[in-house]
Parts: sequence; structure tokens; C-alpha cells
Amino acid sequence: MTSPPRSTVTAPVASVPPELHGRLRVLHLGFEDPLMPGAGGGSVRTHQINRRLAAGGFSVTVLTTTYPGAEERIQDGVRYVPVGFGQGRNRLTRLLGYVARLPFEARRRRGEADLVVEDFFAPFSSMAAPLWSGRPTIGVVQWLHAGDKARQYKVPVHWLERFGVRSHSRMIAVSQGTADKLALLNPAARVEVVGNGIDRNSLDREPELGDNVLFVGRLELKPKGIDLLLAAWTAAAPQLGAKLILAGTGPDHERIEQLINSLGLSESVELVGWVSGEAKRDLVRSARLVVVPSRHETFGLVAVEALAGGTPAIIFDIPGLREVVPRDCGWMVRPFDVQALAAELVQRYPDGSTLLAAGRRGQAFARQFDWDVQADRQAAIYRSALSARTGG
Repeated sequence: MTSPPRSTVTAPVASVPPELHGRLRVLHLGFEDPLMPGAGGGSVRTHQINRRLAAGGFSVTVLTTTYPGAEERIQDGVRYVPVGFGQGRNRLTRLLGYVARLPFEARRRRGEADLVVEDFFAPFSSMAAPLWSGRPTIGVVQWLHAGDKARQYKVPVHWLERFGVRSHSRMIAVSQGTADKLALLNPAARVEVVGNGIDRNSLDREPELGDNVLFVGRLELKPKGIDLLLAAWTAAAPQLGAKLILAGTGPDHERIEQLINSLGLSESVELVGWVSGEAKRDLVRSARLVVVPSRHETFGLVAVEALAGGTPAIIFDIPGLREVVPRDCGWMVRPFDVQALAAELVQRYPDGSTLLAAGRRGQAFARQFDWDVQADRQAAIYRSALSARTGG
């Protein structure tokens, strides 16, 4: 079996005094609700970890942005509280409402929390929660791309990111590449790595050889590299006679539809909307190849889910993806090279025996990514942080 990637290994945590082994109260500043249409992989990670912590006796409250239809609820033992103004009908109003209300809402609940956990989020990563939370605070870093947003919107949000990272003394990164970036921004911080996980049900079937090429993710044209994928598909599709399936929702849905039509791909590309749970697992298993064309990723959860389903992945050779797709389980392409991506599709698609062999190796590799293990690691870091605070 392939040795575990660095992204799944966390540094040893300190021993924990007996008084901290009991019920811990966690206030999680989670930003995105996993039930919100178009929610990304970050909210999935937050919920998968927290539901296991709740099952283990933790009390977990997650503050998220509001959105149409959002309500306070308890899901799998985790309390979700939407924060903002109005109904949050678009990304901007959700973001502004969350940023404006979060410090007040968090301080109002700090008497009910032993530990505050801040998820980093776009566009500036951190709100520097340790400076105002009033409780020991850990940053969970699934997103660290403010520099890209600064270039895109011509607004210096990367300075806010740097300030926020430097406000934290302890952080959890989802990949080693992200941990290395955090160490450059804040050398004094303790950064531990806890990767994402997969549902064990993903591993219960033999790989099969499907017909479609699949993309799964948020429909964001540039960050997710969908423009690059469609350009490559324009060259590859006539040689493959296959269909490209785009699964997901997001802010660029209409732009992507327009691009598909302008490239003459309406017959070979299908948008199927948001998928989750067993429907998502079935879609991955039934694909011949999964393509992850992102321009940046902190942790390639979709790639790991593809390997777990026995479907090889084609990725760009970037941090956050190369850590989770070994060379014998998929194929790496020179970053953002459309012609190379098209050539890889044409080469790999017809080779059924190689695809099945890679699928079996991918499933074996993916077994090490287990939500239960990752939740235990994260819980140990939480307890260690409180132990250090109390002098244990």
C-alpha cells in the first residue's frame, strides 16, 4: 500500500489532564452551511468532523452565514445558527451580514464555550477571531487564497489575510502545502495537519468502467478551472465520443452554460446540478475518469472521493492535489496546460485495463482517509490547546 501522504499526519499532541477528557463545548465559526445549495467541500469537512465530535460527547454550535430558507437547527447532534441580516439572497449580502454580526454573536455565546474554532473563508481568510473571541481559539485553514482574490478584484484582501493569520497562535491545516504557507506567514504559530476524509461506504464496491468523464464541484469558472476543462474538452471530445458531466451549483452557472454553447459543446457536455450522498457516490463510481482542473486547492477532496470510488483522477500538478493523487492512481498534467489536459484525456480514456488497475490502487490508497481518524486527531488538538491554556 502506498505510504500515507504528509497531509494526513499531524504532530503529536500533548497529554491531556483528566479534567479535560469530558464534555467540551466548542463554538465553531463555520461560515458556510452544508445544507446551503452550492455549499463547498469546506462545509462538508466541518460537518463530518463536528458530527463525530458530538457523538463523542462534545457540545458543538456552528455559526454560519444566512441564506434563503436557513433556520436554526440541530443536525446529527450539531447545532447550526445562521448569522446575518435579512435572507442573504446573494454572496455579497451573506458575506457582509456574517462579517458584521459574527463578533457580536460569538461574544454573546462565549459563556457557553470552552473553545472557539474559526474556519478561514473567502475572500480574506480570517477575521482575526483570537483578538475578540474571549476564549482559546484555533484556526482551521481550508482556504488560503486571498492573493488570488486580490489580483482578481484589485482589492488588497491579502493584507487582511496576513493580519488574520498572524493573530492565531495555533492552527490546523488540511494539507502540508497549506501548512507550509501558514508557517511563512506566521513562523511563531503552531500548525498541525489534519486532512479531510471520506465515507467508508465509498469503498464497498469494486471499480467499474463507466462511459462519462466527470467534474464535481462548485461552478466557479476560473478558480475551479472549468474554463480550462471546457477548452480541453473541445479538442478531446471528437476523439472520444463521450460525454462530460458537470455536477454542482455555483455563481457561474449561467456563464458556464454560455461558454458551453459558444464552444459548440451542448451535445457533449451535461450540467446535472448539485449531487450529494449516495447519488454523488454513484455518479463517481459510474464515471470512467474524474477531472479536477482547479487552479488552486487546499485539499483535493473530490480527487480523494474519486479514488475511493475506484475512478482514476486527472489533476493539474499543484499543491493540494499532488498530495492526494499518487502517480499510480491517476495522472498529473502540467498546471493549466489545456493541450496537455486534452492529450491526457485522449490517451487514458480508451485504456480500460489501465483505468481499472489504477482504480483498484486508488481505492487501496483512499482507505487511509477516514473521517473517524481525522475527527479523533482534531479532538486531540482541541484538548491539547485547552490543556496548554490551563497549564496541563
